[in-house]
Amino acid sequence: MKKIFKALAIAASLTTMMAGCSSKSSSSSESGKVTLSLYSTVTNEADQKTLTNVIQKFEKENPSIDIKYNYPADGYEGMLRVKMAANDMPDLFDTHGWAQKRYGNYTEDLSDMDWVKNLDPALDPILKDDKGKVYAYPLNQAKDGITYNKSLLEKYGIKPPTTFDDFMTALETIKKKSKGEVTPLWFAGSDKSAFGQYFDQFLTPLFVTKSNPDSEKQLLEGNINWSDYTFLPEKLKEMKDKGLLNEDVLTAQNQQMTELMAQNKIGFIIGGGMLGPSVEELNPKVKLGVIPMPVIHSGDDPVWIGGERHTLAVWKDSKHKKEAKKFIEYISQPDIVKEIAEGTALPAGLTNTDAKNYYSSDYETFKDVKVQPYFDRVYLPSGMWDVLGATGQELLSGKMSPKDVSKKVGEEFKRLKDQKK
Repeated sequence: MKKIFKALAIAASLTTMMAGCSSKSSSSSESGKVTLSLYSTVTNEADQKTLTNVIQKFEKENPSIDIKYNYPADGYEGMLRVKMAANDMPDLFDTHGWAQKRYGNYTEDLSDMDWVKNLDPALDPILKDDKGKVYAYPLNQAKDGITYNKSLLEKYGIKPPTTFDDFMTALETIKKKSKGEVTPLWFAGSDKSAFGQYFDQFLTPLFVTKSNPDSEKQLLEGNINWSDYTFLPEKLKEMKDKGLLNEDVLTAQNQQMTELMAQNKIGFIIGGGMLGPSVEELNPKVKLGVIPMPVIHSGDDPVWIGGERHTLAVWKDSKHKKEAKKFIEYISQPDIVKEIAEGTALPAGLTNTDAKNYYSSDYETFKDVKVQPYFDRVYLPSGMWDVLGATGQELLSGKMSPKDVSKKVGEEFKRLKDQKK
């Protein structure tokens, strides 16, 4: 009973939070003006500015439509779960990697829209199903790897790593040559998702390997040897023990990252692909780069970890689907596609423009590198992201050993998978 009351209290709290930052899902004023609600997972300040500017341009050209936008950051998933349960979704919302699995029953089919013919084929498996339904519009797409301080690596004579062993060597070299003044690998560990990012991005090179051509098929069937997973927590603990992580790894916050990188205080970040423009704004002398995920097994090739980054889906029960689709139609124009891609420093989701962004030269260098989907979105049941992140925090706080982490992750995988049946 206590658990029920607690759940109700959380739901009420989230509902109150939503009421404070947004109006109802959609509304029409007496003057006939339509108000649409839009929720997005964009957290980076530059990305928010880019999306907001586009919204304001649309409103200026369409004075009968007003868009109330919300960027709830860490509260996004909780808010959307409450809204799904109440069947009161925003008119436009970000599916953040879960267009089909989590939000599929709430999305309007967009397959009849003109922009679909320009959808990047790499996004077909993520945003389309075998019946042809299109679940969401891609504002951009992810090509995640490891972000590095190009200026520092050049100063210390370090080549961007292509293997995990090279990665560890690079971290140790940065510590040695900077005399401890630079954090080799930095985590905003107050947020467990920072460790979720580490584990999730390295799960693909750990488990999808050329040495086992059937690895992807076996993973889809749920055949995962979690004892092999121990490698990743072992390496993370080794990094901490060797002083290769920031001393405040469990309390550091995401907003510190840009300033520290601009001060040449960080060598590498897992993910962090959107960081470049913000750092350049603070210190143009610091240049960042991005590389694909280093290989773990000999003979494998580096891979990008990707798929949808930010999207907009239309709620299928919205009272203003026509206006919501009009906004998507607007942002699918080549000049707006280009503006969003360049403003968020990510590849465009459509092929109707030639967008250049901060990392274009890196993406061009590694244009032949395969893009693999996020591991948790394909092979793990919903809820595992939190497990990956939380066990990372427990590991670095000394409450769990690497083997404890593997055991816990394996148990939670089975529990959540059985729960889904």
